[in-house]
Amino acid sequence: MLQETSTRTTSESPAAPGRWRATGPALAAAVVVPTALVVGWLMPRGPVTTTQALATVALGLLVGAVAGWSTRSRWALLLTPAVFMVVFEVARAPVDGPTVDAPRVGDLYGVLTLLAGRGVDAVLMLLPLVVGVGLGLAYARRSGRLPARAGGGWPGRVLLAVGVVAVLALVGGLLRPASTEAVTDAAGEEVPGSIAELVPVEIGGHEQWLMLRGVSTDAPVLLYLEGGPGGTGIGRMRQSGEDLEQDFVVATWDQRGTGKSVSALEPRDTLTVDRMVQDTLEVTAYLQERFDEERVYLVGSSWGTVLAVLAAQRSPESFHAVVGTGQMVDPFETDELMYAQSVADAEARGDAGHAATLREMGPPPYEDTLDYPGAIASNPAWSAFPGGEDYNAASEYPASLFVAEYTLVEQLRGMAAIAETYDVLYPQLAGVDFRRDVPRLDVPVYVVAGAYEAPGRDVLAQEWVDGLDAPVAEYVVFEQSGHNPNFHEPGRFADLMARVHQEVLSQ
Repeated sequence: MLQETSTRTTSESPAAPGRWRATGPALAAAVVVPTALVVGWLMPRGPVTTTQALATVALGLLVGAVAGWSTRSRWALLLTPAVFMVVFEVARAPVDGPTVDAPRVGDLYGVLTLLAGRGVDAVLMLLPLVVGVGLGLAYARRSGRLPARAGGGWPGRVLLAVGVVAVLALVGGLLRPASTEAVTDAAGEEVPGSIAELVPVEIGGHEQWLMLRGVSTDAPVLLYLEGGPGGTGIGRMRQSGEDLEQDFVVATWDQRGTGKSVSALEPRDTLTVDRMVQDTLEVTAYLQERFDEERVYLVGSSWGTVLAVLAAQRSPESFHAVVGTGQMVDPFETDELMYAQSVADAEARGDAGHAATLREMGPPPYEDTLDYPGAIASNPAWSAFPGGEDYNAASEYPASLFVAEYTLVEQLRGMAAIAETYDVLYPQLAGVDFRRDVPRLDVPVYVVAGAYEAPGRDVLAQEWVDGLDAPVAEYVVFEQSGHNPNFHEPGRFADLMARVHQEVLSQ
């Protein structure tokens, strides 16, 4: 009897079960591999909504716990996330885009894209997976299926506790809802008849988001189109758009694939310039119906000016006026001019290394859209504007993403959305030249340029305005601004829009 008891105890001890040592890892693989395949198929760009992120965290904890309990080995802390990511990458291999293609680590913008894509994936997927493995190991040890010494002692317990706290903090952040505060008066009281909303609208078959803010719903409506392609204007307008809210209902639209509309990126083959122009008109129609307005004011920034001009050309009866800031006319000619100046400026500064890098890249256009920032946006001259007294640096990326109007996922994915949407839309602008294609507009046009704007942009914008046949074709220079005068001198821009409205009323 004593011998039978001893034999049974030995067979169930952690040191004996040879079969479990083989079946345990097999069970872990049977759970981890299919999960990674499904996640890679359903979410090839990683979780991009709060629901997806929460589901991924929960799934990671569960799968990790099964892997830790079944393998009963600390190696699972390394092997489980490694296997998951390899399978995940294989599953999404057919998908294209800067954040899912082979990483570029040889330049700043490649590294930033890596962090904005796979770095966020690691936080949302791998962190819960590793913590889950730790919990599975802890359960196996607590149930007597793993020797106490295999848990790593008190350092292992401390690390697990830190991981659990990190996951709980992540979940808490993911559960925070987006919101926009009420429009208030000097006493901090909500202004009667004001509007402050974040609203999803069905546009072009996709849910896309608008932020609506204004002192009075009876005020004229202003639709703002952010630049990029891929930029989100909601945070920028919250930081520097309050002056406009005094005279307008300001509708800031997160275009498809950007900001709060990041989940609307797919399918990429339907994301075209023509579709974006049509989306602009559908957003306009929504605003006209909601606020009972026959026309709205259309303000575009950079890429947003392309949409604004094309939308006004297609449907001039929908708009009081078109206002462009950082006006684009021929984006690819602008790139060539800015590239040449970037090389010249690097040489003038004595930065031979940067000049050589640019020369090695050669002039645009580029097949890899990640080359554009390095060739053009890296020139420090483009950010040397002084800004007005009311300039708020928090209106610049990425600081503008950290406002309450975005969920945590939208904040984490904001910069990746710029890279992905830019990659789809920007190459489609080849051949665009408003001097040739838009010599006439049947609405008043105001182009606002910064005195510190890149010559590659302002020279072409001035040329287009000078030859434009329109009821009004005015070129305005803000002396302390660069590419975004509406944010670099927001008070002055609000005054300009108030003047434009008065001029429209007097016509």
